[in-house]
Amino acid sequence: MPDPKALGRESAPTTHGATVQYPRRRTHHLTGFLSFIPHTHALTHPTCNPTPTAAATRSEGNHSQLPGSVPPFPPIPTPSQRRVPDPPLIITQLITTHIYSPPPPTPMLASGLRNVARRPGCCCCCRISPFSAFAAAAVAGTTATASFNLSRPVSRSFVAARASQSARMASTTTSLPRIPLFEAISRHDPESTAVIHSLSGRRFKYGELLGDVRRTRNKLLDSAGKSDLNGERIAFLVENSYDYVVTLLAAFAARSIAVPLSPAFPAAELQYILNQSEASLLVSSAKFAAKAKEVLATELLSSPTQVELQKHLGGSVHERVELDNSDADGAGMMLYTSGTTNRPKGVLLPQSVLTAQSKSLIEAWNYTPADHLLHVLPLHHIHGTVNAVLTPLLSGSTIEFMFPFNADAVWKRLAAPYITSNGTNGTNGTNGVNGTNSTNGTHKNIAKEKITFFTVVPTVYSRLLATHKLLPLDPAEPTREAVSPRNMRLAISGSAALPTPIKEAWKTLSKGNVLLERYGMTEVGMALSCGLDFADRVDGSVGWPLPGVEARLVDMDTGSVIPPGEDVDPKSGRERSGEIQLRGPTIFKEYWRNPEATAKEFVEGEDGKGKWFKTGDVAVRRPVPNAGLNAAQASWAKGDMYFIQGRKSADIIKTGGEKVSALEVERELLSLPEVAEAAVVSVPSGKWGSKVGAVVILNTDVVPHWSPMAMRRALRDRLVNYKIPQVLKVVDHIPRNAMGKINKKQLVQAVFEDQFSGDEL
Repeated sequence: MPDPKALGRESAPTTHGATVQYPRRRTHHLTGFLSFIPHTHALTHPTCNPTPTAAATRSEGNHSQLPGSVPPFPPIPTPSQRRVPDPPLIITQLITTHIYSPPPPTPMLASGLRNVARRPGCCCCCRISPFSAFAAAAVAGTTATASFNLSRPVSRSFVAARASQSARMASTTTSLPRIPLFEAISRHDPESTAVIHSLSGRRFKYGELLGDVRRTRNKLLDSAGKSDLNGERIAFLVENSYDYVVTLLAAFAARSIAVPLSPAFPAAELQYILNQSEASLLVSSAKFAAKAKEVLATELLSSPTQVELQKHLGGSVHERVELDNSDADGAGMMLYTSGTTNRPKGVLLPQSVLTAQSKSLIEAWNYTPADHLLHVLPLHHIHGTVNAVLTPLLSGSTIEFMFPFNADAVWKRLAAPYITSNGTNGTNGTNGVNGTNSTNGTHKNIAKEKITFFTVVPTVYSRLLATHKLLPLDPAEPTREAVSPRNMRLAISGSAALPTPIKEAWKTLSKGNVLLERYGMTEVGMALSCGLDFADRVDGSVGWPLPGVEARLVDMDTGSVIPPGEDVDPKSGRERSGEIQLRGPTIFKEYWRNPEATAKEFVEGEDGKGKWFKTGDVAVRRPVPNAGLNAAQASWAKGDMYFIQGRKSADIIKTGGEKVSALEVERELLSLPEVAEAAVVSVPSGKWGSKVGAVVILNTDVVPHWSPMAMRRALRDRLVNYKIPQVLKVVDHIPRNAMGKINKKQLVQAVFEDQFSGDEL
């Protein structure tokens, strides 16, 4: 017989309570890998292996024995010696399930072994921890010494239950839950591009996405030391990239709640979110690992496990990933409100809600695999995540990340397809020959791919317009072609009110491409939108309720519903404004760990069809001639259009018994040539209750100074007297958050503190 060590095994004593040294080398062959398993039980169980004798040396297929040595395999007990029916077969099945289903490459084998190695538990009548030691050794390719401590036989039902649990665990590591997003991705052309990094040119195909998601999900499970993260919160700090997409989807695949964090947040803000969300993991890319460690060093109510992920470089082979029917109800995303009116609240968006939001947008805005979206938004808000990541992925579009936003870089990227190799303008709608070079901020391999879809906030359009004036003539004309209607099929503005001058200036620059306005918020996704026809993109309007969304207006004074067609008070002749209330499958589930706030924001419907969410935003409805006539969108884009007046808590100013919409006054201020930026706020007044205050940044090219009286004269023909601001502050800067929103309560405190009085103009 050959030497046992030549077989890659160590000899094993056969006395009770002995230790066993398992294979030194890793083997991927099923027979070789499992060949030692039937003997482990006999090795240590007192009733199965009494004091061994020479006669016990494998009479039923036993090996011969070298003189003076022990057998390379311990003897097998006879059926009469066994107290538990065939436990080795059960063990063999468990191992086969963990490691060989489906037949894996080396990384898959290692993943399966790790799952066995890290899980304590029982198998047959012995603790599985010795076998776990073997699995860990197999991963490392080393020799393991395992002590078997057997105490009692167990029932067949116990063994079956443990086998079932192990089978479920093996399924979790080799497949993904069957959610609509994963189903859609699996059906997309595997060779089509899912994500591009604009500056580096790295691209990632749909065919590699789910494989990367599965591997990352398994790393999260391993890091947590669990086979299931159902409903647990996974917070993550990852830059705008393919890595962000994989991390977000991996959290879904783990059936957990993804909590994306902004790397721009200070440690105190991140600390608040980690505490409030009760995150069990804090995942980071290498770029933000130090930031993650910084926040973990603060005083946290519980310390999440830190996980650092490796960067994906692309180029993975297409990998078919099985989808199982496991329950994924615990999966979802939690975004935090902007906190412009109150402390940020965690908004829980289950998978069903995220899917409904995306499907609604696909129907309304016609996302297709032909779309190429340029992504310049932060990824901790609903706009950047649902509109510009999840919905494009569901529809098979391409997402190109270019973050942080840089106006010059965006213009160069937009123009690149329309600049030929000799520098001439390709303004006939065709792509340039060789794209662009490294000096224009865009990688040459993607420069010829035109951008068809652009969704940003008003401040981005404002900065693009300002920088476009400074561009040389040669790139200026290609940029106009790039954003024209025949190339950029959809340009959207949201997250804040769009000033009329910006909308008009963009229309002129883009050769008639009218910006589409919509209305949404963290709790509801997108709720209202103008239509795709230019006639449906009415200035100041956010359109109609999107597919699947019900909307109504409720009078703020009486609490009564304002029926459609009764939007004008018959006595006063004035428009009736009301709070927007919404319901449908796109509405969030709850505020995390805040049942009081959740209950406060919902009201039961009188028709028994479900609760309405109170948005806190005020609007009016108006009929608009020639709008809502597109037959292709007739199922939703029809009837009176909605016009937002502002937040009930911050933008509706009650002064002297009258109600003033701050957004309406801001719109008129911004239409004046003297004003570059404006914010209208409610200033406490002893005489009027509140007075209308204006904070403006002047266009110094037009006027160096501006007095309150000059402002009133300029607005006299535009607004009724009680709507004209009574106090004015000229400033150099108006603070905004990442989505361009202003915290008006803080602004009032900072700017008008000395004017909280009864003295008015």
